[in-house]
This record gives sequence, structure tokens and C-alpha cells, in this order.
Amino acid sequence: MQPTPEQLEIITRQLGRKPRGIAAIAHATDAGVPVVLQMRSLVANKPFPTLYWLCSQDLDKAIARIESSGWIKSIEAELQQDDELRARYHQQQADYVARRWQLMFAEDREALEAQGFAELFNTLGIGGIAQWDKVRCLHMQYAHHLVAENLVGQRMDAEFGLDQLSIHF
Repeated sequence: MQPTPEQLEIITRQLGRKPRGIAAIAHATDAGVPVVLQMRSLVANKPFPTLYWLCSQDLDKAIARIESSGWIKSIEAELQQDDELRARYHQQQADYVARRWQLMFAEDREALEAQGFAELFNTLGIGGIAQWDKVRCLHMQYAHHLVAENLVGQRMDAEFGLDQLSIHF
């Protein structure tokens, strides 16, 4: 869904700057407050492999606390030890890459291919990660979780109750 002028004002307040590269609002609260932005793959004529961007300040702060707690290392260790979990995580990375290509604007695709960045967009997963056994940027993992299946986001809801957090603007 394209952001309304009111939603663009909210996004500007959330980010603390004028937004660039928004393709759509991927997830909003029931009241219409934007939470996740779908981004263009080319922003200011530069590659931008992040498909989903979390714009909620409430979630941003909560997730920053989780990141600073060292939780990423524990989920990475679990991925290394559990073959089934790791296979599921790899599939979610592949699904993210496929979805990014599916949602990409035709003119962005043409420009990225002409600039030689197609392979980059085939290999970078959630959060721009190239090593799919690692977890990078819980903010982008959670943004993806709000739009599609993401085991890291599911775990964050289960362990930290992020899905119970009140979202304000």
C-alpha cells in the first residue's frame, strides 16, 4: 500500500528525517501507523538490498536492547547445532531474495543489472547478510517477520514479547 501524506509525516517523525526509497508500507498497525516499509532496490541511484525497513521507534528501542544483550550469539549457536532449524533459516533467506526480485521495480532491476549488481542481489539475504548461517541486524529480521515467515522474529516474540509492545508514533 502506498503511504498517505499523513503516513509520510509519521514516517518522517519516526525516522527523524525525510524518508527516501519507499516503495510501499509493508505493515502498519490497525490504526494505520507505519511499522515496516518496503524499500526500493535502488535509492539515489545506489544499490539498496534491504527489502523491509523497520520504522517504529518503539520496536527500534526494544530490539536495540535485545541486540546489546548478546542474544544474537545464542541464536547463531542454535543455528549451528540444529540442522533442521538452519535449513529453515536458509530457506527463509532464499525466500527473501526471491521476494525482493519479485517486488523490485522494473527500472530498478534494469539499472542494477546494467551496473553489475544482479549477483549481489542474488546472494545477500535478510539484513544484507552474505553468510546465511549468521544473524545480522535484528531490526531487519523483525521487519521481515512482520511481513513473512521469519524464525528469528518468531523467537523474539516468544522470548521478549515484542508482539505485545504498544506501537506509537
